[in-house]
Formats: sequence, C-alpha cells, structure tokens
Amino acid sequence: MSYLEDMSNDEHHGLLGQIDARTSLAGSNKMEILLFSLGSGEKFGINVFKVKEVCPAGKITRTPNMPSGVHGIVSLRGHVMPVLSLASFMGINTPEGHQTMMVAEYSNHILGFLVEKVDRIIRVDWDKVRATEGMLSDKGALITAITELPDGSLVSILDVEQILANAFGEGVVGAVERVESGHDLCVFFADDSMVARRKIAEVLDKMGVKHIQANNGDEAWERLRQMADAAHASGTDLRDQIQVILTDAEMPQMDGYVLTQNIKSDRRFEGIPVVMHSSLSSEANRATGRKVGVDYYVPKFDSGVLSSTLRPLLT
Repeated sequence: MSYLEDMSNDEHHGLLGQIDARTSLAGSNKMEILLFSLGSGEKFGINVFKVKEVCPAGKITRTPNMPSGVHGIVSLRGHVMPVLSLASFMGINTPEGHQTMMVAEYSNHILGFLVEKVDRIIRVDWDKVRATEGMLSDKGALITAITELPDGSLVSILDVEQILANAFGEGVVGAVERVESGHDLCVFFADDSMVARRKIAEVLDKMGVKHIQANNGDEAWERLRQMADAAHASGTDLRDQIQVILTDAEMPQMDGYVLTQNIKSDRRFEGIPVVMHSSLSSEANRATGRKVGVDYYVPKFDSGVLSSTLRPLLT
C-alpha cells in the first residue's frame, strides 16, 4: 500500500512532521526526494526541501482566465495560492476525484501541486541522479533528472521551474545597468534548469559581462579544475579569467553545496566569490549555504537582485 494512501488529516500532518524534521544534507551530496504518482503508473519526485506540507486537496475555487494546467486557487492557513495539476502539465489524463496536494515554496511563492497520491520520502546520492537533457522529448522537457530505486524502478524528478514558466510565463528581465569594462569580466555559472540558464545569460548579456555555463555541479567542477590547471601551468592568475562563480543549490551528479566546498578548499580559487542562486529561498537554506562557504545568496528569479548582487563583485 502507498505510504499515504487513504490517510487521514492527522497522518498527513505526520508526514509534515517528517518534512519539518529533515536534517541538513549540506556537503553530503545527498538529496531527499518526495515520491508521488500522477495516475499513470510512473514514479515522480520533487526535492522534499521545497515541500512545506502534504494535505488533502480540499475545495479549489476555479477562477476565470487561469492558465492551462492551473485548476484554481485555494486558501490554506492564511495563504491564498494557485493550485496546479501536475498531471495536466505532464499530459496524463486522470479522472476527477480525491487528490492530494503538495504545498511547496519556490522563490518566496507558495503554490499547491495536485497529485494522485504521495508515497514516501527517500534519500539518494546526487551522483546517482542523472540529467535528462538531450535524452527525452515531449514531456521529458519537464523532467530535469532521473534516479533509480533499489528495486530497479525509475523516478522522474520534475523541473518545477520549467512547469511554472509554462504556467505563468518566464519573468521578464527589465532594464539592467551595464558594468563598466564588462567585456573584460566573466561570470562562471552552473544550473541544471534550461529556464534558469537562459535568464541568467540574459541578465549577464545586458550587463555586458562574458559568461561560461555548466549544466550541473559535476560538469562545473571539471571545467573549473581544467581552467585552474591551465592558469597554474601558464603562470597566470585564475582571477583574471573568472571574477564570480554563480551556482544553483540542487543539481544532478553534484549539488551546489559540494561544488562550493570543492571551490573553497582549493587555494587556486581564493578571492573568487561564490554566489548561490536558488529557488530554495528559506533562511534555513541560506544558513546551509553559509556553512559550506557561500559568500552571497540570491533567490530565483529576480533579475534586479541578481544584477545588483553581482555588480559590486565585478568592479
């Protein structure tokens, strides 16, 4: 039987207690995934650090002109939030009826995600989580990574940033002040979300700053080490090539916390600030970043805050 199947309100709050009792995984290169189903027999997952609560869906108020896939709004403990059907976004036809709602926080916004049922929380190593870019098409565009359970079944980890962009549109990057002599400056950034990489690049382009990008922490660390090796061999200062390193927190194969630890433990990167840019926007996540040496923390996605954080580091 599913972990949460036919559960009562008290049992739902029991899972909330598990979520609230999560221990910090900073520096462990592990993540905790909340498993759920959408009625298709497939297993899906979401980073449990983004989930605030799991509860019955309750009464959803339908409003006119809502984007496709957004079922309406609901009031829950003082928060009025939009409710999105993940099955709709994944192209899965499910009958109306009893559903479970995952309440999640992304970049200081509270949202409800409708699912068929929630299963359990599992802990996996990030190096067992594989990116899917170039592997899948169609609904695969909404899947950021895949991991395998001990029984051999696969879990598709959703790219919630892409789902939110599909539902509400991508945030507009407004006017951004250019950096003087920006063409001589470079930001290295790592993010597993295509939406995030596109918006970061747009901000940096408007600032007139060069940039190098990686799709996950493992790729980022390999490229950074190669650059450090080349700078050492040529007798040059790596800080002349890279002025800032910008990283997401959660990425397949190596997360941003371990990437930061690697950078901070290598003296060749001394003097290059690390900025964490993440939709994990709680104070607890900021504290986790500070523990591993993150210099600055920027919640996704506010182009003004991102540019104003980077500008003093590029002058």
